Amino acid sequence: MVFLQQLRGELGKLFARPRTWMGYGAFLAMEAVILAVYKLESSQRHMRGIVERNGLEFSTYYSSLTITFTIMLLSMFLLGSIYFALVAGDIVAKENEDGNLRMVFARPISRLRLLLVKYTAVCLYTFSFVFFVGISGYAMAVAAVGWEGGLFVMEPKMKVFAAYPDWWEGAGRLALSAAGIGISMITLSSIAFMFSCFKIKPAAATIITLTILFVDMILQGFPFFKPYESYFVTWRMSAWVFLMEQNLSWPKIIESYAFLIGLNFTLFTTGWMAFQTRDFKT
Repeated sequence: MVFLQQLRGELGKLFARPRTWMGYGAFLAMEAVILAVYKLESSQRHMRGIVERNGLEFSTYYSSLTITFTIMLLSMFLLGSIYFALVAGDIVAKENEDGNLRMVFARPISRLRLLLVKYTAVCLYTFSFVFFVGISGYAMAVAAVGWEGGLFVMEPKMKVFAAYPDWWEGAGRLALSAAGIGISMITLSSIAFMFSCFKIKPAAATIITLTILFVDMILQGFPFFKPYESYFVTWRMSAWVFLMEQNLSWPKIIESYAFLIGLNFTLFTTGWMAFQTRDFKT
């Protein structure tokens, strides 16, 4: 109960900062732009060509579910990573910069417990933010094209293709993939959280995290790294797309998420060990 009270207080502090809400506004604006583009006749012709070349009916798969999947596929890694790194890189380093940690440690609380509370708050923020993007994107798509229709999935990079004509099945897979994205993006937040535990500025923790992410993505794009793509963090984070396959390959999915969970544990432990050696009293 005490941990939950501390977590509630930490979440209160987290959502009291204006930068925590910046991502919500940015995604709402981006979703509105994407929907406006989807309503253009040229965009519909392009979408019709892709769907019909695969032997499917355009009227069934030009739907709110398909648009929501596209929004999450195109935006979460590039735009979402900025706000996850900003919030997670800020949560410890900013309090140290403001001098709050000296007051916190005047109370009998261990450093491990403090970091566990903050890390749990970051994970909850990351996971809930992904579902906010999915729900808000779907609500806008319903307003634009209606709620009926199936789900069309095509991701050439991860070699995933699927079509779900039934709304309920498509919505279930979309919700499952949102949970997968949430777990994947916790890894990005974990990297930023680790650097936030170091003796650096909050902005530096955010910038270093984004640098690691983008360098990983760039190197993965080189053809001669193709045989080693499974060693890249961003490739493992993209494993949520496998949750959209009609025949789920659970060994492949479990392997990727076991890798990410192990990496998250390592990142948290590294941050905790660095945090333990720091002097906040002088």
